[in-house]
Amino acid sequence: MRQTHHSEYGQLLSIYIKPVSEGFVSQQTIAEQWEQLNYLGQPDYESALSEYKQFENTIKSTGAEIKHFSKSSAVTMDSIYCRDASIFTDFGVILCNMGKEGRMNEPNAAKQVYETNGENILGEIKAPGTVEGGDVAWLDDRTLAVGRTYRTNDSGIAQLRALLEPNGVEVISVELPHYKGESDVFHLMSILSPVDKDLAVVYSPLMPITFRELLIDRGFQLVEVPDEEFDSMGCNVLATSPRNCLIVAGNPITQSRLEAAGATVTVYQGSEISVKGGGGPTCLTRPVLRELED
Repeated sequence: MRQTHHSEYGQLLSIYIKPVSEGFVSQQTIAEQWEQLNYLGQPDYESALSEYKQFENTIKSTGAEIKHFSKSSAVTMDSIYCRDASIFTDFGVILCNMGKEGRMNEPNAAKQVYETNGENILGEIKAPGTVEGGDVAWLDDRTLAVGRTYRTNDSGIAQLRALLEPNGVEVISVELPHYKGESDVFHLMSILSPVDKDLAVVYSPLMPITFRELLIDRGFQLVEVPDEEFDSMGCNVLATSPRNCLIVAGNPITQSRLEAAGATVTVYQGSEISVKGGGGPTCLTRPVLRELED
């Protein structure tokens, strides 16, 4: 067994999250921000607290060490989707530069927490470069796939390469389509969630052919998300260990297909904390360290 930061599916050992109480803060904060941040609807604070308690308890049940991001007046309620502000690597944390204007302060707020907790900072993505963590997924411990989207641009990807390739990590750029446009939250992990070394949940209609073929060539079995479960984030699946998955309620076909592939699926209620803000379980978490079999 070995420990690494370079995995989406190994046994989860430690993780950062930002609870609703620290991110949404209050119903008043939600009322002031949800429309300008393009939420599908206004979350109910008390219901969100209840949903998040279940979500956090599920993470706790894995035995992983949970660390918390703290409340900050410099960021918005979007900061609950804490994956996006940073990338953990075996060489240190890379702080992102957000492609969504309303989220620009999140990497610095995360940096303050990391420095307090003694996390090593490898580098930062600088303007004009942008990278968001939802566009970044480890295919294996030496291969990082990065979505080229409205949130992650060419300059940001070039900076990632400059930080990682000298350390032996291949950075693969994945060109994603316009889809719903610049205001929509459409990340690489909207269409890809690796849940084991050879199993990934995908939404093929929005996946580039070359990247889909690359996954197959690398030995991945693809669990296809049906059209009717794409908007309900069927493709946004958090692995807490190989083939042990966390998925938001409302995706029964994807769940059954995962189970048919040998996965164990835990479902959480996420209408307030996930669906309305477009952020599933991978978005709600910043995994730190995982354990893999040699």
